[in-house]
Amino acid sequence: MTLQREIAFTKVVASGNDFIVIENASSFVHPPASFVKTVCDRKFGVGADGALLLEKSKKADIRMRIFNADGSEAEMCGNGARSTALYWVHQSARASEHQKKLKIETKAGIIEAQVTKDTVKIKLTDPKEYQKKIPLVIRGRKLKANFINTGVPHTIVFVQGIKQIDAPNIGREMRYHKYFSPAGTNVNFVEALNNNTIKVRTYERGVEDETLACGTGSAASAIVFSLQSPVSGQIKINVITQGKETLKVYFKKDADRISDVWLEGKAKIVCKGEFYV
Repeated sequence: MTLQREIAFTKVVASGNDFIVIENASSFVHPPASFVKTVCDRKFGVGADGALLLEKSKKADIRMRIFNADGSEAEMCGNGARSTALYWVHQSARASEHQKKLKIETKAGIIEAQVTKDTVKIKLTDPKEYQKKIPLVIRGRKLKANFINTGVPHTIVFVQGIKQIDAPNIGREMRYHKYFSPAGTNVNFVEALNNNTIKVRTYERGVEDETLACGTGSAASAIVFSLQSPVSGQIKINVITQGKETLKVYFKKDADRISDVWLEGKAKIVCKGEFYV
């Protein structure tokens, strides 16, 4: 009889993105990529878009490593950071009022978080590498794409009739397009509804499929949408996700300079358990 190890986990969902959260993972998860692929498998594991492996940090309250379902490690994940913040605050020993604000160390930098009863709000690192009207040919069709990095790379394509877009397949082609090699890109299809509301469908690199929501993708889409307008100042954009939830993105805009970016939305702890390996 083979003895199995028990690994405690918590499953958290933020706007349709689901994550397996594990504390002190480095002490028993080796190698992390192989373990993550197993635990995130929706048929033979717990099932999730990714895993959040949490460690002690010398720079912040907690260090978060984000792994996609395919085992690849990402620099940052907006909904993952929101899930981490909710998990961290709701642990019994850390549930005091002064701990409703925290800092999370990520590969993309330090992320500030605020947890309330109904929502989790995080401050992202300032976006970078903005490119507009990138000429691409996809399926023999010429289109203009936009690119920005909100902790991870995102490509934004403005469309009409977003429900009819073949997001999984077109997204996959763009994700692997030679223009974005070798790192690849996440792909967001965006339809404007009015001056401060957009709909977004996202193909996520690492998950390798369309997801119900993407935090950094929602922020990237909102920022690029705003950059199409001459309006500056304090901006708020409502982002309606594929999972039907509306995420809120706030930021300061001065011409093409974007700063003080915040992402806000719902998150909840779904269940806790033990995974056997």
